[in-house]
Order: sequence, then structure tokens, then C-alpha cells
Amino acid sequence: MRRLAVLAALAAPVLALGCARNPGAVQVPAGTPVVLISIDTLRSDHLPAYGYSGVATPAIDALRRDGILYQRAYSHTPLTLPSHTSLLTGLLPGAHGVRDNVGYALDAERIRSHQVPFLPEMLHERGYATGAGVSAFVLSGKTGLATGFDLYEDSIETHSGAGLGGLQRPGGDTLRRVLPWLRGAAGKPFFLFFHLYEPHTPYEPPPELRARSGLPYDGDIAAADRVVGELLAELRRLDAYERAIVVLLSDHGEGLGEHGEDEHGILLYREAIQVPLIVKLPRDRYAGRAVTQPVALSDVAPTVAALLKMDRPASWRGTSLLAFLDRPPAPRRIYSETFYPRLHFGWSELASLVDGEHHLVSGPTPELFDLRVDPGERRNVLLGERRLYGAWRRDLEGYAVPLQPPSAVDEETRQAMVSLGYVGSAGPTSGALPDPRSELPSLARLKAGFQQMHDRDYAGAERTFGELVDENPQMVDAWEFLGKARSKQGRPDEALVAYQEALRRSGGAPHIAQEVASLLFDLGRLDDAAAHARLAESTMPSFTHGLLARVALRRKQLDEADRQARLAMATSADRLLPRLTLADVLEARGQYEQALAVLGEARKLYAERSTPDPELVKGLHLTEGKVRADLGQATEAEAAFRQEIRLFPDDPRAYAALALLYALTGRQAEAATTLQAMTEASPTAIAYAEAVRVYRSLHDERGAATVLRFARRKFPGSEVLADL
Repeated sequence: MRRLAVLAALAAPVLALGCARNPGAVQVPAGTPVVLISIDTLRSDHLPAYGYSGVATPAIDALRRDGILYQRAYSHTPLTLPSHTSLLTGLLPGAHGVRDNVGYALDAERIRSHQVPFLPEMLHERGYATGAGVSAFVLSGKTGLATGFDLYEDSIETHSGAGLGGLQRPGGDTLRRVLPWLRGAAGKPFFLFFHLYEPHTPYEPPPELRARSGLPYDGDIAAADRVVGELLAELRRLDAYERAIVVLLSDHGEGLGEHGEDEHGILLYREAIQVPLIVKLPRDRYAGRAVTQPVALSDVAPTVAALLKMDRPASWRGTSLLAFLDRPPAPRRIYSETFYPRLHFGWSELASLVDGEHHLVSGPTPELFDLRVDPGERRNVLLGERRLYGAWRRDLEGYAVPLQPPSAVDEETRQAMVSLGYVGSAGPTSGALPDPRSELPSLARLKAGFQQMHDRDYAGAERTFGELVDENPQMVDAWEFLGKARSKQGRPDEALVAYQEALRRSGGAPHIAQEVASLLFDLGRLDDAAAHARLAESTMPSFTHGLLARVALRRKQLDEADRQARLAMATSADRLLPRLTLADVLEARGQYEQALAVLGEARKLYAERSTPDPELVKGLHLTEGKVRADLGQATEAEAAFRQEIRLFPDDPRAYAALALLYALTGRQAEAATTLQAMTEASPTAIAYAEAVRVYRSLHDERGAATVLRFARRKFPGSEVLADL
């Protein structure tokens, strides 16, 4: 009997986890590792674990075999930043206040004072090492998400011309930056939040994965699965996988054209808000189980807290996901919302409630779907279910939280917006507006404009975006890309007008402030460029200090340029663009060997990237050429300038430098040919301004005057040419 008692005592911890009659009360050993994997924009019904056959995902399949699959998990919003904020706070968007990807931030002070529960901070206070790696700029730590993390790896390059969605990096690159921290933390209690941006647009899977998948979207899912497999393999090598809580999910889905939306953010049908959710417990308890009841991403934080015996914040409305295994809780409805249509297009917001049988999408024209017979949500049954609709509508009203307008992240930036004339002009935050479902033709035209940009049909894109803003001046995205289309055609003055309107209507979106600052710099309006760069400083400090360095360099203030360039470097040791800025400054100071060393570091970092993006090394060969020319190495300088021209044939700077090199080495005919090639490849006011500067550098005032007269006739009123 004594032996049986001892065996029973030894078995008690295992029984508590594996055989509890109430799984919702299951707890795990103190210090159990927690790994949260978020695959952005992943529809649940495009995974084999949910019955899909169009793609192979061996890593996710293996995790599913070891864990619990939630067949009906829902996001509270089809937007990356608000959804992840709900995931980590356990709160609905109205409660945490983040309602869009731009113009909103999580208040770190409210987290530290425990007014807002935040899972990373809660775990950090319990002695956990906390680390994160994110693959998109919209999840930058400056949004408040870095609160409570020892490491928050968000060193994503923020170069102009990419647009908000283009500020991303491959998941494999993010993993490589996180692995050293993970290996150091593996022997302690640790929490890892790991985010991949595949399969977010643009869908660009590796060729071999694209060939195996029916859709480019599916190829990107396979690419994400490959990175997940690498992470899980590392956890096994570190002896952490078996004892860890591992949660895999997505922040939202993707439209793929099913209800007229190709991507996400506008509509709230299930393809946009139903997401995968797999929970693997230590020692694979409840492996292979499935839950059919609706659950929400806001249930994840309460689940981790319950497993680790953490106090439950009073503001949490979510439930431990384990409570659904054997004794399902009372039926409930999951709330979702999107204010993206209102904030970006001047259309109405939408809200929805979904349970196991019905889905109500509320807006100017509400829809009710019976999911039992119509899982694809094709038939609106609202007229036949008036009583049910009435009850659900009253329930939905209980979730309503008024929208606060987007604003600059901090008071100093807001005051700067005031001084520049941008305050009080963001899109409407109240009042009756068109139903976005009736505006889908405009959305299709917007997408057509994006495709024209991709195809380099910039004139066509300008017409498309121009027509859209004429019809609907509230369409922020169309204003932004109208500016981009004009800029690509070499009309920075007109591009600036469109970008400034986008900045005004967005309430000061940092990525648009970046575009305005860059254009103002190109136009020679250095004070205005610096002021607009500072608007982005709270979320894009690397860009801000980099541009301030270039302003100082243009003014020959070399000490200040050096200081700002090093501040840009200090914001992230792994970014390429700050290195190129510093190399430019070092070249100007005559510190040639140091400049070449910095360029060498940039080359090495670029070579380590799994998906090279030439935009990240724009100017590298130009700066190297200038250094080589200064050192008297004309052959090497020529080769460097030609390489820059090959990579960026529409950028006039390398042509101008090459023409100057030819002229200074007695090759006048080649200099003239190069300047002609520059204006043919880039028939812009900026290119002609560069030609004027070349002639003046050669003390050829006659040539400069000839080019300038021609350029002013071709580009009347151009600011670039006005001060020459």
C-alpha cells in the first residue's frame, strides 16, 4: 500500500495535465516555455489540417498531430496591428484602442500600470525571458508592442517608395535574427512571439514552391511552413519542444476574390476573419483532438494565463481554449470589426457576430447567413429571420465603442503636424457613409491601378488613381499611389501635392510622411524635408536620422551629417540604408578607407538576405564609385558607376557622376553621351538638374545655361529647376 501511495504521488503532475476531468482547469509546471507563432494573412481553409489539398505544409501538419485543432477560430479584425494587439492583450479593439494599422498605438504606460493586460509584460514580471521577431513594419515595436520584451527584433528597412505593405522581410531572415536569443534563453522560462509575413501580398514564393502549388498565395503558405519547420526543429534541438506550450495561428485571412475583395481589411466574411489555431501542450497532451465550437484570438492570452496559474485580469472577456474540450461553455458569439473602409476610403465601417450556426455582418445593408446550409455565405436570410436578427443586433450594439480619430503617435509629433497644417483633416470618424460592399467596383479599379504600377504603366496608373480621388477624395490609398505614379514619371512637384493630401487625410501616417520628406529633399526644400522627416521619427527613427544626415551633407555640415548618420545606425545594427548614408558622409569627409569598410559591411549583410531587394542597396555602387574616383582609381570608379546604372537605370545620379568622371579624365565625347543617356532613361526635371550641376562642376556655364533653358521649357514651374 505504501508503494502504491508513492507511485500515485509521483504520477500526480502527469495526471493533472493529461487526465483531468475538466481540461479547462489543466495547469503546467511553473516556467513552462511558451511559443506563439503568427503567420500573417493565413486563411484556415487553405491548410491541409483543415481539409485543403492545394498545398503541402508538413511542419504545420506535424504540429497539428501533436496538438489541438480549433476548427472555427476567429479574428476580431482583418488588420495586422489591431489583431495582434487583441491577441496579446486579450481585449477587443474597442477596449485596447488600436483600430487600424496606422495612426494608433498601444499605450505602454497603461500596460506598465496594469490598466491594460499584456501577456508579454505579465510573463516578464513572472521571470520569463521574453523575445519577439516580427516580419512587417506595421508591427514595429514603436507601436507599443515591444513593451515587456527583452528582445523585440523589428529591424525592417524603411525605404521610400515601398508603401506600407512593402515594408516587410522574409520570415527566414527574421528567424535568423531571433535564433541567438532563443538559444540563450532555452535553459530558462521563456516566451517567444514569432511573426511571419508570408503569405501577405505580394505573393512571391520561391520558384520551386510556386511550381508545386496551384496559387501563388499557396506557394507563400508553403514558404511560411518551411520557416515554421526550421523553428520547431530548433526547439527540438534545444530540448524545448516537448515541454513547451506552442500556439500557431494567424491574425486574419484573405479574400482571394470570393466576395469581391482580393486581399483583406474591407469586408468581414469568413474568409477574412476565420483563421487557423493549433495549441500544443507539454508532452503533447490532448494530441489530435479537435474543437468545433467558435473561439477567438482573444482567448489565447487567457489560455496561457490559466495554464501557468496566473491571475486573470478583470477586463478579459475571453475563455481558456481548453475549456472547450470536454465540457463546452455556454454558446457565445465572436465579435469582429473593421474601420479600414472608413479611415482609408470614406466608406462605412462594418461589424459582425458569428457563432456555430449564424453570421451577422452589420453595416448600412446588414446580412445574416445560416452557416449550417450556406458555409460560403452566399444567401442573405435576414428577411426570413427577423426575430433572430433583432436579438443579434441588440447583442452587437453592446460591443460598440466609438472610434477615436487616428493621430500622430505622440504629442510632440501632433504639434509638429499642427505647425505644418495637417491637423484636423483625417478621414471621417462618424456619420453615415456608403456600404463598402456597394463600392467594390472602386476597389477593383484601385487594384487595377496597383497592377499598372507593377507593370510600370505609370501614366495609366496616374489616370486610374486620379479618377478615383476625383470621385472620392476620402480615398487615402489612391492619393498615396497617385503621388507614387507621378513621382515615377519624374514630376516631383505634382507628386508632392498628392502625397501631402494623403498625409493630411491619413492623420500623419509615418510611411507617407517619409515619402513627402524624400520628395522635399529631392526638390531642394531642405528645411521642409527635415520637418517632415521628424514627423516619422517616433516610428521610423532610422529613416528620420538618415534624411537629416543627408540634409546636413547637402549643406556641407559634415560634423552634423556624421552625427545624424551614426544615430541612424544606432537604431538598428543590421539595417543597410543607414550604412549607405554613413558611407556617403565618410566619403565627403575624405575618410575613404572607412567608407569602403562600411560599404563592405553593407554588402555582407545584403548577401545574408534570403530574398535580395536591390532597393536596399540603392546608392552603394554610386558611393563606391565616388570613393574610387577620389582615390584616383578611374577604372574601378567607372565600373562601380556602370553597375549602379545597370541596377537603377532611371536614377540620374550615377549617370551624372559617370559623366563628370569622363569629363575630368579627358573623355568629353563619352561625358556628353552619358548625359544624353541620362535624360533619355530618366526624362525628368531631376535628371536635367543633375546635368546642369555637372556642367557647372566643369565650369561650363554655357552648357549649363543651354540645358537649363531646355529643361525649363520642358518642365515649366518645376521647383527642382527654379533655384538653379
